[in-house]
Amino acid sequence: MSSSETAEGHRRGRLRPGYKAAAGVFAVGMMGTTLPTPLYGLYREEIGFSELLVTVVFAAYAVGVVVALLVAGGFSDVLGRRPLLLAALGLGGLSAVCFLAEGGLPLLFAGRVLSGFSAGVLSGTGTAAVLDLAPPGRRGRAGLAATAANMGGLGLGPLVSGILAQYAPAPLKLPFAVHLGLLAVATLTVLLLPETVPRRDPRPSLRPQGMTVPPEVRGVFGPCALAAFAGFSVLGLFTAVAPAFLDQTLGEHNLAVAGAVVFCVFCASTCGQLLMGRIGSRRALPRGCAVLVAGLLLIGASLFLKSFPLLLIGAATGGVGQGMAFRAGLTEVSSAAPETRQGATISAFFVVAYIGISLPVVGVGAMTLALGLRGAGLVFTGCAVLLVAAVGAWLRHNLPPEPQPEQA
Repeated sequence: MSSSETAEGHRRGRLRPGYKAAAGVFAVGMMGTTLPTPLYGLYREEIGFSELLVTVVFAAYAVGVVVALLVAGGFSDVLGRRPLLLAALGLGGLSAVCFLAEGGLPLLFAGRVLSGFSAGVLSGTGTAAVLDLAPPGRRGRAGLAATAANMGGLGLGPLVSGILAQYAPAPLKLPFAVHLGLLAVATLTVLLLPETVPRRDPRPSLRPQGMTVPPEVRGVFGPCALAAFAGFSVLGLFTAVAPAFLDQTLGEHNLAVAGAVVFCVFCASTCGQLLMGRIGSRRALPRGCAVLVAGLLLIGASLFLKSFPLLLIGAATGGVGQGMAFRAGLTEVSSAAPETRQGATISAFFVVAYIGISLPVVGVGAMTLALGLRGAGLVFTGCAVLLVAAVGAWLRHNLPPEPQPEQA
């Protein structure tokens, strides 16, 4: 190749979007998965269903996530990051179409399951793509960009849909139409991204791999996944039933406020991820759990006293703790994973997290039938405090210390 061709290739490489653009794609894709959060009350009025059914609809999303992670978690390690990113965005588009055409529970369930499939493919592939595209010396920043895109996208969904539903026409249609436009932009961005997975001949088979955790990762995977499970159970509470808590228990009926409260949790999670970078991943795991316990106690107090300010402070505190523990766990797991198994390993980590985001929430929905929304929330926070405190204590006493740099 001539020197002029080489220079031209370098110029084209510089013009290609990098890991920040991939993080933007990741955020747009995840945004669609939480768009319905402030809208469940409107669906309940239009279609007529109970709080238990709201949580079951939410769990259908989580089931879609877990199925996608188990079936296609490692596909991007074989097919490449770009094809899987495009597939995830396509599934997100189909989900938006289901909501736009919604006429009852069947399309509502279909939209949530397709949204789950999209999030399941994005969770592992999007994280791996952002890390792959990071230049030398920027992997730490790329890890923050990936987790911030995940949490930021999840937070933007309810914020945008809540504002549009409260102050714009067609509250059950416009949020999904806007998201379709953003997905189109994200798709064009993916087409410009460089492929980071080298082609292998012969290409490995694409059999579903299930939960595959390489032997070299297993020492850190267990405690990190436990912390993710605990943190995501709190996120599940907010994304599934927090708007109903605000409406029925605290008397706050503004959909924009409901969306902003959920956004506050995910925004605080991003702040917690920034804090993790200052104290190190292995110290951040138990400390994140301790902060999460404090947030849960404040949330419980807000329900008991019917206090909106306490709920907001508890949401922010719990989000910080979740973010610290989540980024610390993801950093440990992705750093220990071999390069050829990174996508599959990260996907396995997210499987545990999304089991945490779904099962406890369905339990809350079931408890509302006997205890009411407030009573169910108080029982949930009590159980979550015990779980997170136990996980934090275990991590504090069983994690090895942070490795020290070698002295010159």
